[in-house]
Amino acid sequence: MTLSHHAAAALLAAPAFALILPMPAAAQTAAPSAEHTLTANLSLASEYRYRGIMQTNRRPAIQGGFDYSHASGFYAGNWNSSISWLNDSNDEVSAPIEMDFYAGFKNTFGDGRWNYDVGVLQYYYPGDYPANFTRPYTTELYAGIGYGPVFLKYSYAPTNLFGFHDSKNSWYVDLSANVPLEFWGLTLNAHVGYQKVQNVADASYTDWKLGLTKDLGNGLALAVAYIDTNADRTVYTNAKGRYMGRGTAWATLTKTF
Repeated sequence: MTLSHHAAAALLAAPAFALILPMPAAAQTAAPSAEHTLTANLSLASEYRYRGIMQTNRRPAIQGGFDYSHASGFYAGNWNSSISWLNDSNDEVSAPIEMDFYAGFKNTFGDGRWNYDVGVLQYYYPGDYPANFTRPYTTELYAGIGYGPVFLKYSYAPTNLFGFHDSKNSWYVDLSANVPLEFWGLTLNAHVGYQKVQNVADASYTDWKLGLTKDLGNGLALAVAYIDTNADRTVYTNAKGRYMGRGTAWATLTKTF
């Protein structure tokens, strides 16, 4: 069963920023020592996965964005990626780009090993849509708390979720760990998450990831991972007949400026 045009948009993967969405880099790094900091990032990924679901139909993606942060802990930014999932699920749709806009506040407390992050994230998909198509635009409010390398985050959508009709109040919870290893400058990346899609039968699912990141120096980082989900095939199969939640090996090369 292929995705309906109303359900098509639950197809996103972090960052991500790189969740492997990409979650926004600003939301993952500690507050800088400078009062004002502006950075940029550019990535080439083997494919774009968001919350375990394919966004580019197994094809490579180009991604990048900008981040502003203040010493107080305030941050704001924009992250963008090439996508094909909307068109893959409906030939009448032309929306080749995802644009994310976010802002929030993060800081440490206690002995400095505790940290928190709260904010808002807007997913925007400029393009052409047919009449009566549920737009995929999504707003999420998020809050997270971490200790050392472990972070627990909850995201809540007061809007419809990625094009699923009547899906307001959906939510996503994820637990991640980024553990520095004692050899070759590697970091172990582990993640498990659960996406609850309100009022849509069989659309909720769990995703997970296990991978490694290598700092190559000069602002370059290479990440590899295995990503998988238990997403229902009857919901998450696109019009091209591809199951969008299948397990895959994944890699990305990122340059930070």
